[in-house]
Amino acid sequence: TLFRSAARGQRERGSRFCSAAKAKIQQEYKKLLRKEGRINAPQEVQYTDTYPEHLKHLYLAEEEELKKQQKKRKENLKKDSQQLPEQTDSTVVKPSPANQTKFRKKTSNQKAKEEYEEVQSKRAKKREEALKRKQEMEEAQRLYKQRKMESYKILCKRTKKGQPKLNLQMEYLLQKIQQKT
Repeated sequence: TLFRSAARGQRERGSRFCSAAKAKIQQEYKKLLRKEGRINAPQEVQYTDTYPEHLKHLYLAEEEELKKQQKKRKENLKKDSQQLPEQTDSTVVKPSPANQTKFRKKTSNQKAKEEYEEVQSKRAKKREEALKRKQEMEEAQRLYKQRKMESYKILCKRTKKGQPKLNLQMEYLLQKIQQKT
């Protein structure tokens, strides 16, 4: 009887028997959570304080995309578990790895590269347009100077005594009038 009273006292105090039962229940609960996919799920850790200010929007956008992907995975797992095994045998077509690479989401690095390439192409277009305008201006100035030199040569001609040649000036004025009309 002494032994029975000692054993009863140990059980009441929650000795090995209680702790073993508690451990078994905890183990079953964790197993159930693992099956549902809740345990060891990535925690929502946000390092927004340490992001560089000029890159902050890229990191936040990527974080949102990852959250969306996790939600989609969970929904797909639920749908797959609800489907009957008979339906999944022949009717479901699995996408090939080649198709999966086409539809992958772009990473922040890829987005940054695309933005950089767009900016570079815009700059190149601006450079080409500026170069074209510069060439047009140079061509216009060259033509203007050429015309000016021709008129100067005509109007500058003098006789041996230094008097201007009026017949050339008159011809020049006549040409000018004819061009206007």
